[in-house]
Amino acid sequence: MSVLRSVLKDVSATALVAGVISALVNYSGPFLIVLEATRAAGLNEAQTASWVWAVSIGNGVCSIALSLFTRMPIIVAWSTPGAALLIASLGGFRFSDAVGAFLIASIAAAVVGYTGWFGWLLDRVPAPVLQALLAGILLPFVISAGAAFEAAPLLAGSVIVTYFIGKRYFDRYAVLAALIVGVTTAAFTGSFKTMSVGLTITGPVLTTPTFNVTALVSIGLPLFIVTMASQNAPGLALLRSEGYAPNDRLLVGSISTVSALLAPAGNHGINIAAITAAIAVGPESHHDRNRRYVAGLSAGVAYLLVGVFGGFLVAGFQSIPSETITTLAAVALLASTLTALKGATGGDARTGVSALTTLAITMSGIVLVSVGSAFWGLLAGGAVYAILGLPAVKRRPTRATSVESPSPDSDALAEETVR
Repeated sequence: MSVLRSVLKDVSATALVAGVISALVNYSGPFLIVLEATRAAGLNEAQTASWVWAVSIGNGVCSIALSLFTRMPIIVAWSTPGAALLIASLGGFRFSDAVGAFLIASIAAAVVGYTGWFGWLLDRVPAPVLQALLAGILLPFVISAGAAFEAAPLLAGSVIVTYFIGKRYFDRYAVLAALIVGVTTAAFTGSFKTMSVGLTITGPVLTTPTFNVTALVSIGLPLFIVTMASQNAPGLALLRSEGYAPNDRLLVGSISTVSALLAPAGNHGINIAAITAAIAVGPESHHDRNRRYVAGLSAGVAYLLVGVFGGFLVAGFQSIPSETITTLAAVALLASTLTALKGATGGDARTGVSALTTLAITMSGIVLVSVGSAFWGLLAGGAVYAILGLPAVKRRPTRATSVESPSPDSDALAEETVR
């Protein structure tokens, strides 16, 4: 009861809305990649619904439990880069082989998380490089508002104008006002897509995992890499950028454990969210960071509802025009993107060049060997930082230059010494 009273005291409309929006953004855009992955795997309707159930329930349980325990806004999401990877790699394998790869990838992530190896590695990456990684992930979503405005000026414009008017006159409720006006505009213009799904309860369909070495290498290993580098790393960086001190062992280890438990139901991988979490973690959620954990609770509840009533609610989320959701996500991410950019530009010339390298490669969207740009951006930035820190090569002066022809710099130094 004391926990409930404490939570009720911290509840705010802005935090509740921030959490719901973070879930809404997941189901309106990235979720299509998950559905495409299920199609690539050749799953039937029941198996597809089970996949939706697994990732949604996993997100909801972890978001609620970890937000309550840590009093931080912990937003958990499925691995969108991982789902994109699966579209190309699932073909030719039995689904049971894919489930086996999902299971091993999640177990490996749990081991790396619980042992602290992942946190140890992140601690050795300069903070500006991690902030540049986060900025490189968030900036494209902010920029996408321009394309949304070009495609639907009224829908996108209503969200943008409302948000900035709100920032000027009622800062805490700017995103909430933008959501209300955006949805209302879509309703009045008849832009909502039709729904043809009834209210049905979704449940898991279990698949016994089988272990195929080729599938483990082709699916499991890349899935593990992209989940850790493209999702968990930016997610932890985001929490740190907002002044939190996340326990990487607890977060990565426990989320990956739940991910492994849900693998037989079709879950390909859940992790700490970065893009959608920025909506709930930043000041748009609440000016007091100690009360932003409520956004993690509301996001978790939204995920659980979708998990139980998956088909109906997913269709409802997707009926909202994409331009409205894209623009809403863009304005909600402005504050977190600005924080990341400020963090990326700090430090000396060495960290600055490394951060710029990370930012450029992450924003490029390149995909090499089925691994996305966030991983390569982090790897390149770390490599540049290491190279620029190598000791300089000392050249021995020749006899001619040291005796016969002193350099002007040497003369100036000698004169300065005499003075």
